[in-house]
Amino acid sequence: MIRTQVQLTEEQYHALKKMAAVKKISMAELIRLGVDQVLAGSNPGQKERIQRAIKAAGRFRSGVKDLSRNHDAYLTEAFAE
Repeated sequence: MIRTQVQLTEEQYHALKKMAAVKKISMAELIRLGVDQVLAGSNPGQKERIQRAIKAAGRFRSGVKDLSRNHDAYLTEAFAE
């Protein structure tokens, strides 16, 4: 790991210190998690949601035999409701 220094406002420092204590992790780890979220995009938790979606793929059955062929028609019908 590379050591670096950042300046925080007093409010940021106290909020991070409190959050780190609640989560039982260090402030440094909490800051690294925040940096990971920024680097992953503007959508916090996006990586986790993608992983959950991948795990869910293929686990459910619609019972409709022609879903892949008539997907657009079913989708249009669903949005019309």
